[in-house]
Amino acid sequence: MSLSNSPGRVVILAGGRGKRLAPYTFVIPKPIVPIGTTPILEVVLRQLANHGFSDVTIALGHMSEIIRAVAGDGSRFGVNISYSQESKPLGTIGPLTLIPDLSENFIVMNADLLTDLDFGALWRYHLQHGAIATVATFEKMTKLELGVLRTDGDGAIVSFEEKPTLRHRVSMGIYVFKRAVLELVPPDVSFGFDTLMAALLARGETVRSYSFEGRWLDIGVPEDYDRAQVEFEEQRERYLQPVGE
Repeated sequence: MSLSNSPGRVVILAGGRGKRLAPYTFVIPKPIVPIGTTPILEVVLRQLANHGFSDVTIALGHMSEIIRAVAGDGSRFGVNISYSQESKPLGTIGPLTLIPDLSENFIVMNADLLTDLDFGALWRYHLQHGAIATVATFEKMTKLELGVLRTDGDGAIVSFEEKPTLRHRVSMGIYVFKRAVLELVPPDVSFGFDTLMAALLARGETVRSYSFEGRWLDIGVPEDYDRAQVEFEEQRERYLQPVGE
């Protein structure tokens, strides 16, 4: 791998309160919630190490002392961890303004994801296409439990579909950014991914989608967390390999 293609920084967002996973997150922070007996943060760190990413910053907020105690300096997972601490909630993107030495390109991801995404392939795709931002995306299917009607302008029903399954391409909570995106992020205020995307598109910037067809679950959603428990135990080797394999 050439110097220009070498992996840059990975920022793991671990400052949220995890309200959707209450009451679990009343006593432990969401990034430490276990999948089986393994904290999801450990799974993520091991995966990053196996894809060649060793420079990791964890952006902290809620219950930060527990996360620091579990992750440490990262050496036992094969990475080098630094920490950034927010004193108030800054949203998804706001915490990036507290990290002074970000690489020219860097990955940002949520801490609460179970996926078999090849982070190296995502990284190379971003560099090859040169966009200011690349968003890892996944096709999510949602089954409606209602009949869906379509009408014309006069109110006449022109079609009916019973309990259709809708397909949406959604953000996986994993992004690759050029450092230039920070020009749009004001310091010391809450600033979300949605606001950043709106600002980038309004400015005419190219934002690319990296379509992923593998496995992805957002364990911050209770039903996905329950599915992740089963998936992880059945496919453990897919997600959690020894460092260096």
